[in-house]
Amino acid sequence: MTQADDFEQVRNDPDPIRRGQRASELMIVYQQRATELARLRKAAIEEAHRGGMSYTDIAERFGLTKGRISQIKASAPPAERAFFGVGPVAVGIPRRFGFEEGRERPFFDANDQAAQEAIEATVTRLALASSRFAIDQDRADLPAGDLVVICGPKSAPIARRLLDDDPVLSFQRTDKDGWSITDSRTGQSYGSPYRRDGARRIDIGYFSRRQEGGRVVVHIAGITSIGSLGVARWLDQHLSEVFAPTSTFLSGVVECDFTTDFAVTDSRLIVGPYSDLG
Repeated sequence: MTQADDFEQVRNDPDPIRRGQRASELMIVYQQRATELARLRKAAIEEAHRGGMSYTDIAERFGLTKGRISQIKASAPPAERAFFGVGPVAVGIPRRFGFEEGRERPFFDANDQAAQEAIEATVTRLALASSRFAIDQDRADLPAGDLVVICGPKSAPIARRLLDDDPVLSFQRTDKDGWSITDSRTGQSYGSPYRRDGARRIDIGYFSRRQEGGRVVVHIAGITSIGSLGVARWLDQHLSEVFAPTSTFLSGVVECDFTTDFAVTDSRLIVGPYSDLG
């Protein structure tokens, strides 16, 4: 169904509640598309200028003033906004289960929640709307739209499915509960120093980005949940370096330092990023 069809469907819906709800949803979608068009226009201006055209010539060809071109350059979102797609972006974390007062109860890991909040702050900075979803232990399907999936292979099949598509990096079990990340190009494996020795406040995490079916899926998975937060912090600071507009898949590994209360103090790329561009 096209956006024009969606628009007419909302206009003609006899149910006022459903009509209002759908109108609200479409307003977010249209606003995100308008922001993406602003980013694309800015990118087109910069590309034309790199190709040898003056801003005066570009303004004339666009039917705008040179001052307006300057405003567009200053105000439109940066190119790396597209790392997360067009938006809105849904950010998911695992729903875990533990025992409390003799009963099994659902909960969300505090570091997973911190990683989710960090990604939400990044996408907000990039003028992207966001929402949340829970990843249950048996979940294997992806929701519709642009996504950030913060989930390791132990937590749900959705993570294992995403990892299966990575041609270079993979998660391997190292003991009953531990994991390492293996690089097939070098043969090296990377485990969590924190898992081996709880006194070492260093963990690692994986990230990938893929384009599929007209949307973007970003996957983050820590060896422990603090590793996921380390990845989220690193991406926020290095998006402009890692984003490649024509790449359909990339992945890498990030190492992070953290305090005794699980605040990330530093993060660095240790593997990759590997891209389908070579």
